[in-house]
Amino acid sequence: MMENGKSDNISKYTSENGGKVLLLFLLFLIALYQLITMGITGFAIVCMLPAVALYAIFAMRHKMITFWTLFVINYFVMFLNRYSYMPVPVSMPNEVLEIILLAIAIIDAKSLHLGRVANIMFFALVIWCGFCTIEVLNDTCDLGIDIASWFSGARLMAFQLMYAYLVCIIYISTPKRVTTFLRLWAALSLFAAFWAWKQQHIGFTSIEKAWLVYGARTHIVNGITRYFSIFSDAANLGCNMAASAVAFFIVSVSHKSICGKERIFFFITGLACTWTMFASGTRTAIFCFAFGVSIYVFLSKSFKIAIPVTIVFGFFMFILVFTTIGQGNSMIRRMRSAFNKEDASLGTREINQTAMKKYMQDAPWGIGISRNLGNVPANNKYRKVSVTAPDSEYVFIWVHTGIIGITTFIVTTMMMFLGACIIVFFKLKNKSLQGIGAAFCCAFAAIHLGGYGNQILMQFPNVLIFYGGLAVVYILPHIENEYDGLEKDIISKREERKRLIAEKQRASRD
Repeated sequence: MMENGKSDNISKYTSENGGKVLLLFLLFLIALYQLITMGITGFAIVCMLPAVALYAIFAMRHKMITFWTLFVINYFVMFLNRYSYMPVPVSMPNEVLEIILLAIAIIDAKSLHLGRVANIMFFALVIWCGFCTIEVLNDTCDLGIDIASWFSGARLMAFQLMYAYLVCIIYISTPKRVTTFLRLWAALSLFAAFWAWKQQHIGFTSIEKAWLVYGARTHIVNGITRYFSIFSDAANLGCNMAASAVAFFIVSVSHKSICGKERIFFFITGLACTWTMFASGTRTAIFCFAFGVSIYVFLSKSFKIAIPVTIVFGFFMFILVFTTIGQGNSMIRRMRSAFNKEDASLGTREINQTAMKKYMQDAPWGIGISRNLGNVPANNKYRKVSVTAPDSEYVFIWVHTGIIGITTFIVTTMMMFLGACIIVFFKLKNKSLQGIGAAFCCAFAAIHLGGYGNQILMQFPNVLIFYGGLAVVYILPHIENEYDGLEKDIISKREERKRLIAEKQRASRD
């Protein structure tokens, strides 16, 4: 009887309100179509609000699903943008998910360990974000204050660093989540490696071919194609893969609680990233890889690890620098040119930076975060600076924030990096956690060296991975006891399985 009553009620509601429901559904579909084809419009925003509200409710109930969704979207956002699947600004999906996660953290403050947020990295980022906020008043170009353009630039130069730090230090709060972070990062890196292999051996898609024609000057060099996979460009891919390879190699040799199969998984991922680094043709990536490995030799605190790593890597670099082995391979030939001091592209960069210095002497605060190619007129003194390719994230920051800004950025970066290294070197006792912490520190150092040589540091997906990864280092001391217990449990179960297998083998022989 009750079921019949419910059925009657549903039928009555449908008959009375079916038209309204159908109308709302059609409006939603129209709004979705308009969002995809025309971008953000007032009509699309109003009609999409219910969907946003529903997703916010889902996100609050499933916090970690939301976080991992952010991590995956962050990795694929440039790939989707290339295929015009992004009807909104590229950074918006990340920012919306990060803001939702931070709002959830504030609402559910007791269960999310917000007290762990305050540390050296947090204060360094506060200083940098504060400086970039002050930059809104910078009117070096005498063009007035442009708040909209400033905010757009500050989001990418500073605020996204804080977002990445906060969501990672709040949500990556258990040993299992740290391990999941590494596994998911490795899986995404393998996909990027696969897509680069696919571009090389199967071919580019029609959209990638069109993009490659546009970027032919930098991506087809002396007849050698530089592959870019799912990333914004080959330089971004190469530096990211170099830093990722360092991290995965370190995890594979230092993480004793994972099984042999998982060690092999991380090692193979490291090899795949190394191959992709070569496929990108990004010469700076070689130095990123070398720098990351050298940092690990110091952080490992183990001659058993440091000596073999130094020998193997030294042999690898010797072959690359002092021999012609593999010269027939275009990828190796391209990378070997990184050690050619007479390379034309290196000379061009030096000429550009020398020209910039003359203008920057009169701009200690830079030309302003809000100033770029589109809003500095041709008759302005700083027009030449705004249109000259910086070819480096550090040069880009120097141009827009001046000597004061780049000094602030370097000091705050060193604060957060050295703070993390101190944790790995002095505070952590668990060898596996030391390895994880060292992996994140070395990857962070490697990607920053890449940012010195190319304008890739603030590109997707680097900020969330490498700044977020460094944030995880600051959480490791808080979870070390829990990790010790988990590691002992894993090792004891592994030993028990070995014992049972040995007993079965003895029984079968008897």
